[in-house]
Amino acid sequence: QVQLVESGGGLVQVGGSLRLSCAASGSTFSINFMGWYRQAPGTQRELVARISNDGTTNYADSVKGRFTISRDNAKNTVYLQMNSLKPEDTAVYYCNARTFGSYWGQGTQVTVSS
Repeated sequence: QVQLVESGGGLVQVGGSLRLSCAASGSTFSINFMGWYRQAPGTQRELVARISNDGTTNYADSVKGRFTISRDNAKNTVYLQMNSLKPEDTAVYYCNARTFGSYWGQGTQVTVSS
C-alpha cells in the first residue's frame, strides 16, 4: 500500500506560478512511476506529467515548456512546478503512484484567474 498526500494548490493569476508537492509513504520501494493528473469539471482525468525511477519524464503537450516534474527520492516526494499558468490549467490535480497497482492522492485544486 502507498499513501499520497498532496499540497500546494491554490488561486493564482494568469501567468503566475505554483508548485505542487506529493509525499508518498508506505511501500514506497515498490513505486515505478509517480505522476500528476488533472481533472476539470465535465472532463476526463488526464495525464499532466510523470517521472520514472530513473528520472525519465513525460509531459502532456499542453504543458510542455511550462511545467516541470521532479522527484526527491530521499524524501519520497514528487513536485510539479507550474509556470506561465493559463485559465485552462484550472482543475483538480491528483498525484499518482504506480506499483503493481495504482494509488491516488486526494487531489488539490488549482484555479487560474484572468
